[in-house]
Amino acid sequence: MSRAIGLIEFRTVSKGVTAADEMVKTSQVELLEAETVCPGKYIALIAGELSAVRSSVDAAIKKYPDELIDSMVLGNPHESIFPAIYGVTTVGKVNALGILETYDVASMLVAADTAAKTAIVDLIELRIAKGMCGKSYMFLTGEVAAVTSAIETARQRIADRGMFLDSSVIPNPDEQICRTVL
Repeated sequence: MSRAIGLIEFRTVSKGVTAADEMVKTSQVELLEAETVCPGKYIALIAGELSAVRSSVDAAIKKYPDELIDSMVLGNPHESIFPAIYGVTTVGKVNALGILETYDVASMLVAADTAAKTAIVDLIELRIAKGMCGKSYMFLTGEVAAVTSAIETARQRIADRGMFLDSSVIPNPDEQICRTVL
């Protein structure tokens, strides 16, 4: 048995809340976050044992497929994801700044997990659809080669989902940029 997280993202609030209710009633999972995000979409993030999370997400998808935007299940998510989501990551020197944008939340979480597991990088922030018209982005830092590898691998991982928007790596970003990001 392994720890996992799962997420659903729906076009409407009513189906999103109903699907989230279905998720927590289907299996023994913990509802970590459930909220309306821009532009009127609804996300629900759950955690629990991998089989329970997968079962809950599958139940929501099966019951309400027409309003589903995307979903994901991650077994053993990287421990840096949650501090980055909640904006409590502390970062020292920024040797390189990696930025990746997606059109949805599920792809961003998959990309962040992939990036964090690919190279020695620090996730700085994951902005998941709040104030972004439904888009999401991540900032990460580390050595230039590590950041480049992490961003490229994350981009490749989500490319087939059709939700990748853009990415860049800034070697040695100016201190003024670092102040705005950190």
